[in-house]
Amino acid sequence: MSASAISRIVTKKVYAVETPEGVGALVRRSIGSMPLRNLTPFLMLDHFHVKQGAGFPDHPHRGQATVTYMLEGSSQHEDSAGHKGTIKTGGVQWMCAGKGIIHAEMPVHAKGSPDPIGLQLWVDLPKEHKMVDPSYQELDPERVPIAYPEGPSGPVKIKVISGKSHGIESPVRPLGGCWYFHIIFEKDGTIFQDLPSGWTSFTYSWKGAATIGTGTEAVPAFYTSVLSADAEQTGVSISGTAGTELVLISGEPLDQTVVQYGPFVMTSREDIQQTLVDYQSGKNGFERAHTWKSEIARK
Repeated sequence: MSASAISRIVTKKVYAVETPEGVGALVRRSIGSMPLRNLTPFLMLDHFHVKQGAGFPDHPHRGQATVTYMLEGSSQHEDSAGHKGTIKTGGVQWMCAGKGIIHAEMPVHAKGSPDPIGLQLWVDLPKEHKMVDPSYQELDPERVPIAYPEGPSGPVKIKVISGKSHGIESPVRPLGGCWYFHIIFEKDGTIFQDLPSGWTSFTYSWKGAATIGTGTEAVPAFYTSVLSADAEQTGVSISGTAGTELVLISGEPLDQTVVQYGPFVMTSREDIQQTLVDYQSGKNGFERAHTWKSEIARK
């Protein structure tokens, strides 16, 4: 670690309690829950587990990006613009909902395969991008680049979903700044990950325990740890024992109001009211809102 590597520290920890969501799914929600409502540009983080017969059938979005990263199993998706496919274990879908889309996300249950488990992050879009056409960026598992801070035989590997880590850069180019890393400790070890100055950053773990910054107590699984954002703090130091897995996510704060009504996220009450009118009348991105039905939700 260089002399200029000054680590952020944990300023808040929130336990993600498992609750029902969608149709029969279970989620652990931290960001977006009452203890952690405002964390610009992040709106929601769900750690989901979709059992047989459960799922997220047809529903609308406007004004945010949704990032779905599969940890186990697979999930199918389909939308009103004709886009469909499957997110496999280790794959990621970065969907910019923009001005509006209807889509469905349904699990793939096959004999001998694990239930679909993954993370879905909602990222607020800058105001000027809220009414763009919807778009996707997707990486199959083999296309997610991997960084090895101490080489392939070292204790840690980092899947670079977006952003830059130890000389490795993801091809994903999100609207607005957002770095997203899946950090895996294969042996006991410590890494220092550079982060853009002043960006909002947090970790979430689901296996093992990690010690962050100058902390002396390891943060256990299912906690979201919000990090400090002082200008002189160049990144974050993370130590973990073998088997620990977590995500480290950092985003550029947005100087704008967040007005959210379910899956619609705008910057004023007037924009939300217009969104509801657009959705009810089937226009401005919702032209197929009342005529389109996904195939995967009807199976």
